[in-house]
Amino acid sequence: MTQTIAPRVRTLVLLLLAAACALLAGAGPASAHAALTGSDPREGAVVDKAPAQVSLTFSESVSMDDDSLRVLDPKGKRVDDGKPSGTGGTAYSVKLHAGLPDGTYTVTYQVVSADSHPVSGAYTFSVGAPSETSVTVSGQGAGGGFVGGLYGVGRYVSYAGFAVLVGGAAFVLACWPRGSGVRVVQRFVVSGWLSLTAATLLLLLLRGSYTGSGKVADIFDLGLLGDVLQTKAGAALVSRLLLLAAAALFIAVLFGAYDKREDEEKRDLTFGLAVGGSVVAVGLAATWAMSEHASVGLQAGLAMPVDVVHLIAVATWLGGLTALLVALYRGPADTPVPARAVSRFSRVAFGSVIALVVTGTYQSWRQLGSWTAFTDTRYGQLLLVKIGLVAVLVGVAYFSRRWTAQLAEATPAVAAGAAAARRGEKGAGKASTKASANASAKTGAKAGTKTSGDASAKTGTKASGNAKVAEKGSGTTKGSGTAQESGAAKGTGGSQRAAQLARQRAAVDAARQKRQRDADPNRFGLRRSVLAEAGIAVVLLVVTTVLTQTEPGRTEEEAKAAGTSSAGSSAPATGAVTLDMPFDTGSQNGKGVVRVELDPARVGANDLHLYVERPDGTAFDIPEVKVALTQKAKDIGPLPVAPDHITTGHWSASGVQIPMAGDWEVSVTVRTSDIDQVTISKNTQIG
Repeated sequence: MTQTIAPRVRTLVLLLLAAACALLAGAGPASAHAALTGSDPREGAVVDKAPAQVSLTFSESVSMDDDSLRVLDPKGKRVDDGKPSGTGGTAYSVKLHAGLPDGTYTVTYQVVSADSHPVSGAYTFSVGAPSETSVTVSGQGAGGGFVGGLYGVGRYVSYAGFAVLVGGAAFVLACWPRGSGVRVVQRFVVSGWLSLTAATLLLLLLRGSYTGSGKVADIFDLGLLGDVLQTKAGAALVSRLLLLAAAALFIAVLFGAYDKREDEEKRDLTFGLAVGGSVVAVGLAATWAMSEHASVGLQAGLAMPVDVVHLIAVATWLGGLTALLVALYRGPADTPVPARAVSRFSRVAFGSVIALVVTGTYQSWRQLGSWTAFTDTRYGQLLLVKIGLVAVLVGVAYFSRRWTAQLAEATPAVAAGAAAARRGEKGAGKASTKASANASAKTGAKAGTKTSGDASAKTGTKASGNAKVAEKGSGTTKGSGTAQESGAAKGTGGSQRAAQLARQRAAVDAARQKRQRDADPNRFGLRRSVLAEAGIAVVLLVVTTVLTQTEPGRTEEEAKAAGTSSAGSSAPATGAVTLDMPFDTGSQNGKGVVRVELDPARVGANDLHLYVERPDGTAFDIPEVKVALTQKAKDIGPLPVAPDHITTGHWSASGVQIPMAGDWEVSVTVRTSDIDQVTISKNTQIG
C-alpha cells in the first residue's frame, strides 16, 4: 500500500513546491509601504521662478539621512544643501541654492518607511520652461538586486523557523509529552531554532546595504552596522537574538530534564515550561509586530498585540502540523504517535484557526480600508489567495479529524490483540522450557544407569588391570582439562553469536512493527491527509510572507489618488488659477507676498494651496492665515476656508467647495504678530 501511494505523494509534494517557488519568484523586492502622496513643486510642474525648497509628503513617517533627498540640475549637479528635515507630520523638505537658472530639475529620494521597508523614487519639475537633462535615474528600486533578493530569502527562512520552533515545541508540550524523547521531533524543533537564528544574523548584516546602496561590499561595513543598530528594525533584530538565547535554554530543558522525568513529574514541569515558552514565543512575535505593518497606521496600539496573536496562531497551527507529519512518517516504530495526541492537536489547531479568523478580519479591515481594495490592489489579491488557502486547509483538516476518530476507535482493539499475542508468545515460551527440562532429566537417568553397570562389571580385576585403569584415569584427567578450555572458547563465541542474533531479532521486530503500523488503514489515511495539510501550509506560509512585503491596499489606493490628483493638476487644460497678493502689516518683518493656487478653479471640489514668501523669495511662517471666498453678484459668502499648515510657508486645503461659476473674490487675512494683521483680496474667474 505504501509503494502504491508513494508516486502520488511525490507528485503532490512537487506540485506544492512548484506553487511555492512560483510565489517566491513573483514576490520580487519588498514593495514600498510608505507612498509619496504629495510634493511641492509637483511632478511635471513648470514654475515661474525657482522655489526656495522642495518638500515631499508621504503616507506615513519615514527616516532619512543627508543623501535621502537630492535635487539635481540639468547637468546632474546637486543644488540642495544636503540637509533634509521634517517639517511636521509626514512632510519633509530640503532647501535649494539661491538663484537657480531656468531648466528641468530632478528630485530623487530614498528613505525608510516606519514599517522598516525602503522607499525610493524620482520626478522632475521645471523652472521657466522645460529643458533637456542629463540625469538618469537607476531602474533598480530600493531593496532590489542581489542584496534585496538575499534579504527576502532571509525573511522567508525566519518566518519558517519561527513556525517550526514554536509549533513543534507546542505540539510536544500540549499534545505529545512522550515526543520529547523522539529523536526526529528533537531534530525538527532544533532545526527551527537554528534556521531562525541564522536568518536573523543574516538580516542584521544585510540591513544597512538593503536600505542603502544595495552593494555587497556594504554588508561588512561595521560603521553601517552601527547605524542599523540605532534603528527600530535593528533593535528588533537584536532583541530577537537575545530571545533566541532564552529559547535555546528552553529547548535544552524540554529535551533534557523534561524527557528524563516520569509521567507524574512531567506534569509538574509542563506548567513551568508552558509559561516560559509562551513568554519567549510572544517576545519573538513582538519583534515583527513592533517593526512592521502593525507598528504604523491606524490603531497601532491595538494592531501590535493583535499581530502577535496572529503570528503565534499561525506558528502553532502550521508548525504543529509539520511536527505531526514528521512524527507520523519518520517516528520510530516502537514509539508511534498515539491517537490521543492527534486528537489533542486537532483541538489546538481548531483554536488556532478561530484566532486566525478573528485577528485576520481585523488586519484585513485595517490594511485595505474598502471592499474594492480586495480586487484593485496587489495586497488585496494576495489576501484573497490566503483566504482561499485557509479554507482549503480547513477542509483537508476535516478529513484528518475523521481519520483521527477512526484511529481512536480502532486503538483499543489493536491494543487488545497485541496483548493477546504477547500472552501467547509467553505461554509458548514456558511450554518450550518445560519440555527441554524433561528431556534433560531423561538423558541424565540413562547415563547414571550405564555408569553403574560398568562399575559392577569391573569389580575384582587384577592389579595390572588396576594399573591400566590408573593410567587411563590419568589420561582421562588430561582430556577433561582440554575439554574445559574448548568449552570456554565455545562459550565466548556463543555469547557473541547470541548478541548478534538478539540485534537481528530486534531489527526484525522493529521492521515488523513498522509494517504493522503502516498497514493500519486509519493511520495510513491520517498520514495522507496530514501530508496534504502540510503541503498547503507551506504555500500558505509563503503567501503570508509575501504579504508582509507588499504595500497595504489602503496605502496603495491613497498613492493612486494622489498620483491622479497630481497628474490632473499638472495638465494644461485644468483651468487652475494662481493669485499673487503683496501684503504689509506695518510691523517688522511684516512685508511679503501671498500666492494662492486654486485647482481646478471650477464648480465643485477644489484644492487650495497658499504660500507665504518674503520680498526676497524665501518662504517663512506666520502665526495665522485665513482664506474666504465671496461672490458679491449673487450675494454668496464669504465662504471661510481653514487651510492646514504643511511645511514652512505652505498651507493647503482640499475639497474646497465652490457652488457656482462666476467672478469670485479671494480674500486672505495675514497675521504676522499678536496685533498686526491685514486682509488682502483679488478677484478671479471660476468655472
